[in-house]
Amino acid sequence: GKIIVAENNLALAIDIANEIAPEHLELCVDNPFDYLDKIKHAGSIFMGRYCPEALGDYFAGPNHTLPTSGTARFSSPLSVEDFVKTSQFTYYTEDALKKVSDKVAYFANKEGLGAHARSATVRFEDK
Repeated sequence: GKIIVAENNLALAIDIANEIAPEHLELCVDNPFDYLDKIKHAGSIFMGRYCPEALGDYFAGPNHTLPTSGTARFSSPLSVEDFVKTSQFTYYTEDALKKVSDKVAYFANKEGLGAHARSATVRFEDK
């Protein structure tokens, strides 16, 4: 559905927008860049009095695959990053693992993953 918020108190309007987490947000103010860092949850933000949603939908070129139904609270518009392969890295020293290996084993055992648990503790046997 569509929601229009016309509020004289801009801080309140921004709070409402962040709560709704809209697919599209028109920030119809004179200095939109002054408020951009306050917008936390919106799929696509149209900035200023001369930037209607239709401009973005049909002409200006931003991606139109946006989070709907308030999901902008935890997801982002589709972007090239969705098609880029990345890896994550983890590094622990011997001392760092030694400090947490029992905790790692505890959680792994709770999930029924005994070999995972052992992988954290076996490294310190015979030391």
